[in-house]
Amino acid sequence: MATTAVKDVMTPGPIAIASDAMVVEAARRMLSEDVGSLPVVEGETLVGMVTDRDLVLQVIAKDLDPHRVPVADVCSEDPVIAEPEDSLDDALQRMASEQVRRLPVVTGGKLVGILAQADIARTARPESTGRLLEEISA
Repeated sequence: MATTAVKDVMTPGPIAIASDAMVVEAARRMLSEDVGSLPVVEGETLVGMVTDRDLVLQVIAKDLDPHRVPVADVCSEDPVIAEPEDSLDDALQRMASEQVRRLPVVTGGKLVGILAQADIARTARPESTGRLLEEISA
């Protein structure tokens, strides 16, 4: 039986936000896409991830103006990533160990997809998926 690769499960062409966009735009995009995090890009190159938690703790809680704070100022740099050829099992383990629910998929620095819990739930073996999704969410 062939091992499932990340490329077989990921969502290609994910919604991302430019590093120079303002935080308010990131919040609006998260709302419209119903997600809690976004890949941050410069051109097509992944440079970070920004989460709804980043927006709350680094902007709202500090009473900063979300119309004036660029995403680059609040995003995490060097996000945990997967490559399209990685095995799904390896990616799941990475998600669990790093406690992330969405994993940017990158080739040569270029953002090409996103691997989300929903993608995994649709395609992986139920017994292993349930256990790993619990670990990611713990």
